[in-house]
Amino acid sequence: MSTIDAQRDVILAVDAGGTKFTAGLVTFRGALLDRSTAEIERDVGPQSHFAALAAIVGEQLEQARVHHGVRVRAIGIGCAGPIGRNCETVSPVNISSWSSFPLRKHLADLTGLPVYGDLDAKALALSEGWLGAGRNVSSFCAMIVSAGVGGGFVIDGELLDGATGNAGHVGHIIVEPGGRRCSCGARGCLEAEASGLAIEAITGRSLEEPTYDIMRRTGRLVGRAAGMICTAMDLDLVVVGGAVALGFAATFFNAAQEEIDAVARVGQGAAARITPARLGDQGPLIGAGAVGLRGLRRAGRR
Repeated sequence: MSTIDAQRDVILAVDAGGTKFTAGLVTFRGALLDRSTAEIERDVGPQSHFAALAAIVGEQLEQARVHHGVRVRAIGIGCAGPIGRNCETVSPVNISSWSSFPLRKHLADLTGLPVYGDLDAKALALSEGWLGAGRNVSSFCAMIVSAGVGGGFVIDGELLDGATGNAGHVGHIIVEPGGRRCSCGARGCLEAEASGLAIEAITGRSLEEPTYDIMRRTGRLVGRAAGMICTAMDLDLVVVGGAVALGFAATFFNAAQEEIDAVARVGQGAAARITPARLGDQGPLIGAGAVGLRGLRRAGRR
């Protein structure tokens, strides 16, 4: 592979979100040049999902060549878990037919490019640490509260991977003992009580029509888990993104902060705080781009 040119080269970022696939071009300085989106259809097979993703990946490769005059050096993926390391396989909660789907190989075969993948919440941690609310913070937790619930930990400036690359599954912290049955088999997990899918099942209402009480309850439960995390890992910052958290806005975050204040016990340092992710709707793609950059660095390609 030729020498990296940070002025001209980009990562093709791919986000497998709660309701849509998004692909975009992210520069080595974190600028998003372009993007394409495809809705995630329900009740279709795994190859139909990949065909929708492949179409927008093709669009972005064309945009890179024809309209932006940049070179795509790698693909970076952010995907809901659980995943195999590097997205060798993915089983996102919102795409039921992708059970151990070999996403990395499919994208590598499609494009001929190096492909690097990670959990969407770990990608959020990378992006928020790079350009967002975690910038210049050496240790913090990032959480996504959307269709599912995930997390990522930056400790002493390094993103934690864990034994299988799945470090950060905060959705399986039990916040309501004896509560709703989770897909993992336990009862009362944060994902079973506060994810978008759980809220719709509990309330029978669209996420776009939440009651004040459900926004407060969701915030409290996320704050409870965040407080436990801060106590266990000696953290004083939790950055939260995702459609549920950001959609419920101040009502959610105020309730979450109250709960953290009640349960977190963090040494002698500053009180733990929870804050919205700052990169908005660009965050998932910038995060996936950061995953690609991290992969290139680890492979010695920049």
